[in-house]
Amino acid sequence: MGRIVFICAVSVPELSLLHWAFALLSSFIIGMSKSGIKGFGIVVVALMAIVFGGKASTGIILPLLITGDIFAVFYYHRHAEWKYLIRLLPWMMIGVILGTIAGKDLNEEVFKQGMAIVIFISVIIMIWWDLRKSKVIPKHWTFAGTMGLSAGFTTMVGNLAGSFSNLFFLAMRLPKDNFIGTTAWLFLFINIFKVPFHVFSWETITLKTLTINLYLIPAVIIGMLIGVRVVKKINEKLFRRFILVVTAIGAIIIYFK
Repeated sequence: MGRIVFICAVSVPELSLLHWAFALLSSFIIGMSKSGIKGFGIVVVALMAIVFGGKASTGIILPLLITGDIFAVFYYHRHAEWKYLIRLLPWMMIGVILGTIAGKDLNEEVFKQGMAIVIFISVIIMIWWDLRKSKVIPKHWTFAGTMGLSAGFTTMVGNLAGSFSNLFFLAMRLPKDNFIGTTAWLFLFINIFKVPFHVFSWETITLKTLTINLYLIPAVIIGMLIGVRVVKKINEKLFRRFILVVTAIGAIIIYFK
């Protein structure tokens, strides 16, 4: 397989053509997901972990997510439901701190296997949600606490908060635009909150990783621009099932790679 070498002020790791394709595809998918098409996040995590490794990929993904968050907030900000966001955000922040502590000293192999397990759990949760007949979920503070802690922990160790936060906001029966607007603000806040932990504790965001981000951000922007046009046309139910299958396969690859 041919290789690409980019020459710039900060050296970028040499990756195969296939790995750059995976990274660009993941960035495009991030843009699509931030435009309002849900269910993509786990695929991004799986592909990026294959390219960069489990722990390292979390630091590369984060600036791309923040880029998408800024766009989503700009586009959907007026639809945010702040009372629901405030119920979840503090718990997520605590979960991020717990995830930072738990993931700091894990070696790459254990971290990668843990990420694969989290992916499997996330897939199971989404399948369970799709199949259950009753959509009634308890609204007690313990529900917000459990979902928030789980979302915060998993967003730190694998940028995988979507399953838990989606369950919470779906329980609040938010209309589509309100759902997108509220989650946009939530993830902008929580992803910015995560940056210092990646920089100073895990050291997964560096000048080198930010240089890689410069090559990937255009794909995020393209994904967002296309996403806002197709978000109302796509058959999300069938596509969601496809995503779940591909994601489960990706988790298996990560675990045994």
